[in-house]
Amino acid sequence: MSFLYVCRCCGMKLGELDQAAVSEVELGLHSLTPEERQHIISKERDGDTVVRVVCDYCRDAFNQHPELSLVGNPLQ
Repeated sequence: MSFLYVCRCCGMKLGELDQAAVSEVELGLHSLTPEERQHIISKERDGDTVVRVVCDYCRDAFNQHPELSLVGNPLQ
């Protein structure tokens, strides 16, 4: 089982960490509110934990074109 980091906008896989080697506390995920956890973290059927973040490409696109952030997933 792993922690999978995926861009919430474009879906690109950004990284993967073995859950046996690292904990939610070490990753800082324990400090999220219940609402943030619901929006950012999900569990897959195979036991993997998916953490949805924004990749550098999408962050730069949003910074250059703030109107994109008003649309659902504009970069897909």
